[in-house]
Order: sequence, then C-alpha cells, then structure tokens
Amino acid sequence: MTANAKNQSNTLVKKFADKFNFPGEKKLIDTLKATAFKIKDGVVTDEQMSALLIVADQYGLNPFTKEIFAYPDKQNGIVPVVSVDGWSRIINQHPDMDGLEFVYSDEVITDLPDAKSCSSWIECVIYRKGRSHPVRVKEFLDEVYRPPFEGTSKNNGSPYKVSGPWQSHTKRMLRHKSLIQCSRIAFGFVGIYDQDEAERIIEGQAEVVIDPAAHQEPSENAKRILPKLVKRASENASWQAALDYAGENFTGIDLNFISQELNKAKAAADATLLPAQNVAKSPQSSSAVPNAAETVSDNAANNAAPGATVNNKPHRQHLSEARDALA
Repeated sequence: MTANAKNQSNTLVKKFADKFNFPGEKKLIDTLKATAFKIKDGVVTDEQMSALLIVADQYGLNPFTKEIFAYPDKQNGIVPVVSVDGWSRIINQHPDMDGLEFVYSDEVITDLPDAKSCSSWIECVIYRKGRSHPVRVKEFLDEVYRPPFEGTSKNNGSPYKVSGPWQSHTKRMLRHKSLIQCSRIAFGFVGIYDQDEAERIIEGQAEVVIDPAAHQEPSENAKRILPKLVKRASENASWQAALDYAGENFTGIDLNFISQELNKAKAAADATLLPAQNVAKSPQSSSAVPNAAETVSDNAANNAAPGATVNNKPHRQHLSEARDALA
C-alpha cells in the first residue's frame, strides 16, 4: 500500500470510528474484519478492509447493520455486497428519486423445479425528477432463477439438495432483482452487487480440488452384490444388463464403484476371447473346416442385434433375471 493510499485509509478508519463512537481505530478494524467479511479460511488484509470502507463511505452504508459486507475474491480484492435494506436506503436517499412501482406479468410459471409459482417477469419502474419518461427494467424468472444446491454426502455418497431463498421466496427474489437492476440504470450505481450476484461471482472463481486422502469406500452391500453381477454377466455375456441393474439400484460412490469394476471385468473377459478367436481362424487349426453346428452358432453371434447376447437371450430378459437372482 502506497503512502498516499495508507493516509486515505487511516482517514477513513478515523471517520468511521468517530461516526460509530468506537473507542479506538484498531478496535474498529478488528470488529469489521470479523463481522463484515464472508470468509471461512484466510485473513482479511488491510487493503481489503480499506476497499470496503471506501465503498461504504461512497454510498453512505452502515457495515454494522449489514447494509454492506464483502466477499474476498481470488485477486485479493473484494466483491462488495449491498443487502436489500442497503439498496433501499441508497435508492430512497438519492436526491432525484421521485417514486417507483412494480408491474407483474400475467403469465405465471408453475413448473420451474423447486420454485413457487411466480410471474414470468417483473418490471420495476423508477421515476426521476426532471425526466419526462421513467426508467423501466424487466427481469425474467427463467434468466435469474437459481436452482437449489446439490451435492453428494461425504459419509455414504448419497445425493442431497439444499434449498435457498429462490425456492422459499421466489416472487420476492425476482422483485428484488428488478429493483436493483432498474436502480443501476436510473441512478448509475456501480461497483456494488446484491448477495445473489456476489455468490455467483465467487462460485465462478472457485476451483474443484480432489483430495486423494478423502477417498470414500463403497458400501458393504455394493461389495456384496458386485461378484454376483460379474459372475452372471460373464456367464451370459449380459454386461449391459448388469450395468443397467447397477444404475437402477445404486447411486453415488456405490454406482461408480460397481460400474468401474464391471467395465474392468468385461474388458478382461473380452481379452481372453481374442486368442481363442484367432486360433479358430488360423489355417493351421485342426478344425479348419467348421461343422454345421459351429457355423450356425457363429452366424447367430455375428448377426445378433445390438444389446442381444450370443445365446440370443434378449437384453431385457437378462436384466429381469439379474433382478430376480440378486434380490
């Protein structure tokens, strides 16, 4: 931090300490670093702290009442987040503000997964003093809706889903979006975001890290079923039926485990067939002239439809037998 920037930062810290009656500037900095940043790991730097104070001062927002807070980003900067209360404050305090209203679409969307029924769009209309026409902005539900978070349990590999405000308050969230976007155009608010936008920005910067130490074991049931599936699939050449059975009855870590092992077993089985097939086709083979039964068997195998087995049992029959045998 340059000397000039440091002086500016110290001035802002003193200004906020005086404004909120803090006993000392260090106490103010420590409190804001602990409360005004959404951070799990790491340390908030003085530069990030200064950036938050500059934005809060520019828009007259109170970081202690959560009108403004921040997410640290990957470039050691911040993503300044203004809560709905903060947006309401800066909109209503703008000297040219002359009222606003909302217009709702007559079309109601009811089939968006996990969302409540909601107008397909909401339009915010802001009136400015000295302007003959208001500013109108529509936000469309299908463009801004955020689905629930989905993940996989670290304990058993089962999938789970976490709902958020877009699921519990779909209409309100769409209204907030239209208000915020319209106010940006009407009053030129820049460099600040709502929480939904900030979370999307941070997620866009995230990196997926695979921890080898976090290897998860399949369940005992998956381990028990696998040898039976391999045995039956190898006896009847019904590998696809075995994979389908696994897909219908297992998920997560168990499904990955069984699918990988079945594919390995199939590859091994195919590899053992190749030498035998080559010997059968060799001119030196003692059975150079195939008999009628062998010819019929070979033709049946070569002309089998995709998904059928060599013994002509249909795919669905093998899948049904697998279910019965493994139930």
